[in-house]
Amino acid sequence: MWVRGFASAFPYTIPVMTGYLSLGAAFAILMERNGLAVWWSVLMSVIVYAGSMQFVGAGLVAAPFAPLETAVLTLMVNARHLFYGLPMLDRWRDSGRLKPYQIFALTDETFSVLLTAKAPAGMNPRAFEFCVALMNQLYWICGTIIGAIIANALPFDTAGVEFSMTALFVVIFLEQWKSRRNRAFAVAGVAATLVSRVAFGDKWFLLYAMAMIILALIPLRRLDAERTAEQ
Repeated sequence: MWVRGFASAFPYTIPVMTGYLSLGAAFAILMERNGLAVWWSVLMSVIVYAGSMQFVGAGLVAAPFAPLETAVLTLMVNARHLFYGLPMLDRWRDSGRLKPYQIFALTDETFSVLLTAKAPAGMNPRAFEFCVALMNQLYWICGTIIGAIIANALPFDTAGVEFSMTALFVVIFLEQWKSRRNRAFAVAGVAATLVSRVAFGDKWFLLYAMAMIILALIPLRRLDAERTAEQ
């Protein structure tokens, strides 16, 4: 079953693989430039696995110890995961022993894949989703290892490397925009972010944007459900 699950999941994860290999490598290079040993990069990719937060963490690990600031910054950067978790509450209710890892490994890209990927006939959908999540993390870890090797073998200017994660988010957003007919949710998210950025500045705008998005999603989801029922 597991061999079939990984084989079926692989085609869906190819876009993530291409992104994660390069992003994981960029993260490892950034860590090395901050004077941290190679094993730090690999360890963070195994036990933290937080994408953009790992890029932020590359600077935090090398900075003076500031637990409160780190906790608040982590909440701000990863607050978007609240939105990913809510649709999965019922979906993963019967996941059993797989649930803890599925929760841990739910990244932006994995969530995007799970929205469209379908388990093969006769296979447990939760096991299939586990395969998707595990393969994506393995891509990230492999990218980290590759980046650590490159950083030590081929020194080069790393200016702008941290923007690679932002670039991936933009690509994911555009793919979702093109594939969905109802774009009200995307428009609400962009509008809330822009308004919050102008109103509250670049330090706290993300938390306010998340709150505004939640308030906007309540009526939008109800309208979307009514429209679907009419169709």
